[in-house]
Amino acid sequence: MARVLIHVEGQTEESFVNSVLAPHLYAHGYTGVAARLLGNARQRDRRGGIRPWHAVRGDILRHLNQDRVCLATTMVDYYALPATGAAAWPGRAAAGTLGGASADIKAVTVEAALAADIGRAMGSDFDPPRFLPFVVMHEFEGLLFSDCAGFGRGIGRPDLGPPLQQIRSQFGTPEEINDSPLTAPSKRVEALVSGYQKPLHGVLAARAIGLDAIGAACPHFRDWLERLEAWPAR
Repeated sequence: MARVLIHVEGQTEESFVNSVLAPHLYAHGYTGVAARLLGNARQRDRRGGIRPWHAVRGDILRHLNQDRVCLATTMVDYYALPATGAAAWPGRAAAGTLGGASADIKAVTVEAALAADIGRAMGSDFDPPRFLPFVVMHEFEGLLFSDCAGFGRGIGRPDLGPPLQQIRSQFGTPEEINDSPLTAPSKRVEALVSGYQKPLHGVLAARAIGLDAIGAACPHFRDWLERLEAWPAR
């Protein structure tokens, strides 16, 4: 029986898992697919900001220990991951020093550090493939630039296809759309879409675009999806 619990950053990712990703994974042999908001988010202040790593780490360790055959993964935005101080996530500071390195290299730097930290905490008898960290580059909205016409149609604004495509065309892949406070993917979208609501519009757009198109345009996302798809047949 193949089960996966996806530790997600917020309501948008939770809805994406439940309405877009889960049906796809069930078709690949999973018997259980669930999303869990990081840090028991239904009981926490949800005004913004991702949980400190030590809190998230505790959630992941409890899950892995409670279900000894499950797969655990994450879906968190690289943008705004804490890099310093008590809240810092492993690998985030190191990734931030890589300058012009590709988005994939930066994501893998964080993911490798997360996997190493969880592996050490779980001990020598832990099967490392049971934890598959995934960091979205640079945030969820970046994935939606995979199909700009589909993005516009999904949110009921087909007229926005061309300006969205103009942004997309400046980068090698949607995952390269950068992460400054002014030019992060969500900031670019908000500048075009008055009243943009990430949990609602983001998932509507993802449904319209589809996983095939996202995977075709976003190699790091595609690698994660393929590894999830392969887990039940291991």
